[in-house]
Amino acid sequence: MTQSDLYEKDLNERVIAINRVTKVVKGGRHFSFSALVVTGDGKGKVGVGMGKAGEVPESINKASRVAKKSLKKYNFLKGRTIPHEVTGHFGASKVILKPAAPGTGLIAGGPVRSILECAGVKDILSKRIGTRNPHNVVKATLQGLSQLLSQKIQDKQNKKEVV
Repeated sequence: MTQSDLYEKDLNERVIAINRVTKVVKGGRHFSFSALVVTGDGKGKVGVGMGKAGEVPESINKASRVAKKSLKKYNFLKGRTIPHEVTGHFGASKVILKPAAPGTGLIAGGPVRSILECAGVKDILSKRIGTRNPHNVVKATLQGLSQLLSQKIQDKQNKKEVV
């Protein structure tokens, strides 16, 4: 077993959306499937991938390979919640993420919930506004998470505001 095989066993994987795609050609229609998959280690790393193939399992496998390659680390407070409120925008989709007290739980639905579960967030409040297109919601959520500041940076900003 290689190191990457051991690492892949620790990853959570969720299928967010599967879509049947049709291409109309001279001889008729060609059907294929596209899949949107999120992968995370439960410790702050999350990746999203999209794959397209003639069969559903193949498209999911392609999407999961892309998601594993795109893993990115995000800053969470002790793995429980986010340090401050953020808003992510992509297209007509808007996702608001707010920190929550311990014991609140994961108040999120659809693609936002899948991403946050894979990231290992336990307590958070979220709201989707605008389009509910899963691709745009996923990108808006990741854009919001990328705005998170580390705890050290946030402490420095709070000290500047007090002075």
